[in-house]
Amino acid sequence: MKIFYIIITLAFFATQAKAASMAKEAAADQWTVIHAGTLLAVPGKKPRKKQSIIIHNDRIDSVIGGFVDVSGVGNGNAKLIDLSDEFVLPGLIDAHDHITAKPNRNKRNWITTKTDADQALYGAYYAKLTLLAGFTSIRNIGSTGTAIYALKDAVRAGLVPGPRIQAAGAYITITGGHGDKSTGFRNDLFKVIDHDGICDGADDCRRAVRYQIKKGSDLIKVMVTGGVNSEAKTGVGQHFTDEELVAMVTAAHMLGRKIAGHAHAAAGVNAALRAGFDSIEHGAFLDDESIRLFKEKDAYLVTTLSVGDHVLQIANDPDSGMSEGVRVKAREAIPTMMANAAKAYKAGVKIAFGTDSGEPEHGRNADEFLFLVRIGLSEADAIVTATINAADLMGVSDEVGTIEAGKYADVISTGSSPLNDISQLQHVRFVMKGGKVYKFE
Repeated sequence: MKIFYIIITLAFFATQAKAASMAKEAAADQWTVIHAGTLLAVPGKKPRKKQSIIIHNDRIDSVIGGFVDVSGVGNGNAKLIDLSDEFVLPGLIDAHDHITAKPNRNKRNWITTKTDADQALYGAYYAKLTLLAGFTSIRNIGSTGTAIYALKDAVRAGLVPGPRIQAAGAYITITGGHGDKSTGFRNDLFKVIDHDGICDGADDCRRAVRYQIKKGSDLIKVMVTGGVNSEAKTGVGQHFTDEELVAMVTAAHMLGRKIAGHAHAAAGVNAALRAGFDSIEHGAFLDDESIRLFKEKDAYLVTTLSVGDHVLQIANDPDSGMSEGVRVKAREAIPTMMANAAKAYKAGVKIAFGTDSGEPEHGRNADEFLFLVRIGLSEADAIVTATINAADLMGVSDEVGTIEAGKYADVISTGSSPLNDISQLQHVRFVMKGGKVYKFE
């Protein structure tokens, strides 16, 4: 009798284990159907009316004309999401973000009081804001310490709601240059504040690039020139030598990483492009030679116009606390940056969407669209910068940027067409990332 009970007990637990396994498999095999009233599946092409997006787990299975009956999809238990009154398009991409940085006019206080742990927690909060704004992927383009890697991993594991993150580690800068955070502090604090992206000489800069990759960086960010919003009295001209730039590009590309260059002065923009940089961030004083090189090298300009406007507003506020040196640089560089971005676009330079969020507020990333349209981009072209172009720059065109079979199910919607009113993208009503709904108003 005892043996009989043992057999029954074992059989019971085996049945329970099998049932649990089957339930787990069923949960993992999720089908979803979105009925899209108007669908811009491939930005740059015409949207289509009454389309069905079929989603299997985290990927797009197919896009079908008309509103399909969900009972015939997948396992017969497909979930229906009704966006039949909405304008639907791919999740947006910000190719220049600083997700762990808090917008803060008192940067010295931030540098000296906030730890990596603080930055990770702020980053988790800002990641959610960014995702809910419709941005399902970002390129985090410079962050010292290790917080960004922890945040990237937590988002990927589903522990923190946020956009997919491509992370640059510490920005590579010369001693005393833009991005050397200890500049202006007491000398005895240099070693406390200095980070592992500071380098001088081709060999040292090659080492710095390799070290960021060792830490887990997906790309490299280099401060090719001085910066506007920097207390370093080194102007906005070229900082790294041509030899140093070539060494960094070679090191990054050999290890499969793209390399982005913060650059304002034309000499720095052009030196970086000749060296083989994949993108130029800002490009305030680019010139005709820059435009020729952009097109010859097939490189991207990431315009970051919204941060320019943000910094200029601070510069024009007499009570902002901004130093006079930074005010002068801002008033000279920002209007020029707007004009030259327009010039580059009209000449056929490829533009990728970027905001420099972390200087302006997180979650307001879509403000950049208004500036892109203001300098001459059509609404359709502006959307392309934040989808197809940004995905191409980041090397993830096979994963995101359009709503097509095999790609991640990153889908957003607005109440009416942003092709007619780009400001609609400031009011995203539905956000799905990887098949999971994060916002549905």
